[in-house]
Amino acid sequence: MISVARSVTAACALGAALAACGTAGTPGAKPAGSASPSATRPPVLAPGPGRLTPVFEHGPRTLGKTVALTFDADMTADQGPRAAAGEHFDNPDLIGTLRTLKVPATIFMTGRWAEQYPAQARSLGHDPQFEVANHSYSHYAFTDDCYGLPTVAEDRMKTDVERAYAALRKAGVPHALPYFRFPGGCYDRQALRALSGIGVTAVQWDVVSGDAFATDADAVAQQVLDGVKPGSVVVMHCTRSAAPTTEQVVRTVVPELRKQGYRFVKVSELIGETNGRPSGGRQEAPRTARSG
Repeated sequence: MISVARSVTAACALGAALAACGTAGTPGAKPAGSASPSATRPPVLAPGPGRLTPVFEHGPRTLGKTVALTFDADMTADQGPRAAAGEHFDNPDLIGTLRTLKVPATIFMTGRWAEQYPAQARSLGHDPQFEVANHSYSHYAFTDDCYGLPTVAEDRMKTDVERAYAALRKAGVPHALPYFRFPGGCYDRQALRALSGIGVTAVQWDVVSGDAFATDADAVAQQVLDGVKPGSVVVMHCTRSAAPTTEQVVRTVVPELRKQGYRFVKVSELIGETNGRPSGGRQEAPRTARSG
């Protein structure tokens, strides 16, 4: 069932201060600003009633123990001065740990992050262990009252997403996927309508890691382990400044979930397993468990 009510999910709204790591893309269409076509078209959900952008939250619960770890790169359009002053909106050690542990992952990247870290964006975009998807250009909210984030006007929403795809391509991401994550996880019918026609599937989650601004890695890891079910999508971040415990969380969670029989997959595999059907009803996380 496509979520058309406002979904203000806790796992992504770090507010104007948060930043993490991800990337983006759209299927085969070539209009200016749209995602680059990939050699093989990734699976997407069918549009909802009225051609609304479809929303994906988790994969099937009955097709085995699979789980997708996703990481957001939430650098906002106005955080350049902070990066220039030495604040780290990237987390190379986390990416290195994922590679060492051989964990596939989906990275939702803002266009501004790709501009700030083009070499890292290009490396992720060319590594088959990862897939890169769109997290907007600006990381400004697509609804009002979204954890204090600045907002994007309705008539600029599509442009913001297309600008992110352009920034990803310029940074060297060859095939950004047709998946889009709303900044802050905040969306409503107006936002879904504004993005209709781009060809993206909006990707939310059903497990909030709580890694944003967290200082207790054990507590975050336990929250993930308590929440994961077959087909789950977990939202985390790869920003040293805003989510400093995430690498340690991954080092704890990955072996434990593998011991429980889980297999790590990318979001595209979970979407493919739904056979074009949305994965389930909306699940709102508590607003106190913010993320980016």
